[in-house]
Amino acid sequence: MKPYQQIAIYECGEPLVPIPQEHFAFEIPHPYQKLGAPYDNSKADSPYYLRQGVVDSLIAAQTELQQSYPKWKILIFDAYRPVEVQQFMVDYTFNQIALAQGCEFPVSEDKRQVIIEHVYQFWAVPSLDRATPPPHSTGAALDITLVDENNRRIDMGSPIDEISERSYPDYFCNSKEPQKQEYHRRRQILKNAMIGAGFQQHPNEWWHFCLGDQMWAWLTNQNNSGNQLIARYGRY
Repeated sequence: MKPYQQIAIYECGEPLVPIPQEHFAFEIPHPYQKLGAPYDNSKADSPYYLRQGVVDSLIAAQTELQQSYPKWKILIFDAYRPVEVQQFMVDYTFNQIALAQGCEFPVSEDKRQVIIEHVYQFWAVPSLDRATPPPHSTGAALDITLVDENNRRIDMGSPIDEISERSYPDYFCNSKEPQKQEYHRRRQILKNAMIGAGFQQHPNEWWHFCLGDQMWAWLTNQNNSGNQLIARYGRY
């Protein structure tokens, strides 16, 4: 169990709604759907759904971004993710790592344990337990980046979903190289817009932000000494 999963959830019952297309850019076709991830039985007809309150805050973040960068947009890479899709992507990532390491299948138990622990540093456990939902399965977490006026991605120094230390939000912060300093600056632009709208950022992923789920409550509590927050969004 990760520390944030100890946070209590008091589900508010807010609906899952589509992210409005007029405000944002989208990763289309969706990368997990291209791999065959099972969205067919989902409660939403695409990954591009979030809880209503999260959508409202995301629009506020886009407005904040465009105060300084009027031609840039937030690109939605991924949002609502059913547990079945979470399981599919954990399995897919495990197999990709095993292949890259030259493992024979079936993978030995010792090797399997090493790989799965590595996978779970970046992918949440696809738990069906109502007390420990994967963040994306709550409709309160999303993976994002930025695009310019030509809808081209802003280079952040590493791709979304890369399993490496380059994914850490502040990985480039102490670099003396101008290009890496620029990567850090761009990540900060994204972070500042999202934090300003009430989101929290995943400690290991520059692209992952959340609002109202267990991780958000845990991170908010870590950063404040006042009243301890609880999660208002559970598994949808």
